[in-house]
Amino acid sequence: MRRHPPNPPPSSSDATNPKVASRGDWATLQTLLPYLWVYKWRVLAALACLIGAKIANVGVPLVLKQLIDALGVSPSNPQALLVLPVGALAAYGALRLSTTVFTELREFLFARVTQRAVRTIALQVFRHLHALSLRFHLNRQTGGMTRDIERGTRGVSSLISYTLFSILPTLIEMTLVLGYLVLHYEIWFSIITAAALVIYITFTVLVTNWRTHFRRTMNDLDSKANTRAIDSLINYETVKYFGNESFEAKRYDDGLRHFEDAAVTSQTSLSVLNTGQSLIIATAVTLILWRAMLGVIDKSMSLGDLVLVNSFMIQLYIPLNFLGVIYREIKQSLADMERLFALLDQNREVADSAGATPLVTHGARVTFNHVGFSYEAKRQILFDVDFTIAAGTTTAVVGHSGSGKSTMSRLLFRFYDANAGAITIDGQDVRAVTQQSLRAAIGIVPQDTVLFNDTIEYNIAYGKPGASKADIVAAARAASIHDFIDSLPDGYATMVGERGLKLSGGEKQRVAIARTLLKDPVILIFDEATSALDSKAEQAIQAQLKEIAKNRTTLVIAHRLSTVADAQQILVLDHGRIVERGNHQMLLAANGLYAQMWERQQARPDEALASPAVALEQE
Repeated sequence: MRRHPPNPPPSSSDATNPKVASRGDWATLQTLLPYLWVYKWRVLAALACLIGAKIANVGVPLVLKQLIDALGVSPSNPQALLVLPVGALAAYGALRLSTTVFTELREFLFARVTQRAVRTIALQVFRHLHALSLRFHLNRQTGGMTRDIERGTRGVSSLISYTLFSILPTLIEMTLVLGYLVLHYEIWFSIITAAALVIYITFTVLVTNWRTHFRRTMNDLDSKANTRAIDSLINYETVKYFGNESFEAKRYDDGLRHFEDAAVTSQTSLSVLNTGQSLIIATAVTLILWRAMLGVIDKSMSLGDLVLVNSFMIQLYIPLNFLGVIYREIKQSLADMERLFALLDQNREVADSAGATPLVTHGARVTFNHVGFSYEAKRQILFDVDFTIAAGTTTAVVGHSGSGKSTMSRLLFRFYDANAGAITIDGQDVRAVTQQSLRAAIGIVPQDTVLFNDTIEYNIAYGKPGASKADIVAAARAASIHDFIDSLPDGYATMVGERGLKLSGGEKQRVAIARTLLKDPVILIFDEATSALDSKAEQAIQAQLKEIAKNRTTLVIAHRLSTVADAQQILVLDHGRIVERGNHQMLLAANGLYAQMWERQQARPDEALASPAVALEQE
């Protein structure tokens, strides 16, 4: 049975920084090797084919030497003159064919290894990104990150191809050729060949290392330009609102201009590399042929030996001619993979504990026990928040924007862990249960609804993948959006566009309500769930929300106080502290902050209908 390698251990790097310290080439290779070794028998068989192909390749010049020498012999038996060349010709053809057969067999055996490694790594990175905390995703740059993933997965394939199919075969062939030259010819052949190889490789490595930072710079500039372009296109409407098309084009062009300058510098340095390599190869081949010609003249070597030595040099230096390109691509692949694996090194921040168990609910009583929380050390959001939502009841949290209302829902959903105190569900600390079971028990209708660029049916069904069409329609009816969907030309197959931009704010929010209803959770969170609806639609939805909230533990975060007047418990939050609590009548009688907010909204209904401002990090 094949097993995928374990996840790399999380690092202690800052979770908010997508770029971590350089891992180093060896660390990157060590991370890659377990993915390849999953198919160790295929790897070993492919390496055996690689060695076989190189032995056959080196054997070709040897047979060619025998063939040429045979043509110069004048044996007394005329049949020998015929048999020897025919045998040599047959061997020559067989070796040529063997080289190709072994090479293709190696490719066939290793194709599965390469593609499975790429697939496994890409999937692992994808899963890890979903496992990272909300803090990481609020700080990420989507365009640059997606480019890093794309280049990194491509780098895995390139590294394997160049290392195993170019560098390793060349090293094997160099060893075989040098061994033959030492055993059969004067020492000068080996000295010239070895010296040329050492000088060539040293020159290539030094110059390529010098050039690597140019490629790194190109990568960084490419990622930055792509990030700007993606960010601008995602915020297309905002760009249009302010007429900043030229401004965005200039920012993008600035990035492209810097990339252009770096690319020109990189190409210039490549010319220096290629010229130096050609000079070393030409000098070595000339010296080798000079020594071979002297050997033929003094009869110590035959014409076959001359052809053999020349063929060896050609076979050896043709792949070396591409060593600079190959080495550069290997270094580039390692740099690309370094950025990819750096994503895997990102600290998850919010992770299941070693002994985490599935959440078991018995009515779903939610308790915030003296909870304190801050996004940043210098800015605390919640202070000693302490309350209980009885099972099957509704608790509303109201307060001014920035008071910490949405933060409470994020802590319950465990997007973050509380800095102080604890949050429990039926007595179980949310940090002690698995995140999957916790989030399966909670359904949320957020204030800012974002939809997938797919059909309406897909977006509703996302609440319960695999749900039947009847269940999807029932959820849409409950969210009062079925009639609207049914009126569309494509019905439930209507595409909603990027982030759902083809739908109005109210339509998107009703889709969000429908998919939450389809999920059928035991705990509900309504975070300004009706903020994008008009008064008529809000009344219809509000009545439906009250109906579905029956017998469920519900947390309602609201700006319009009229929508939570029926809640069994209302908490008034001010600067992260609970300053008042009680039901609607009790809070009005207390004549405190809640009563002031109620009077203000009754006096100015337009203010009550306005969507609340969204503070940094949604409170």
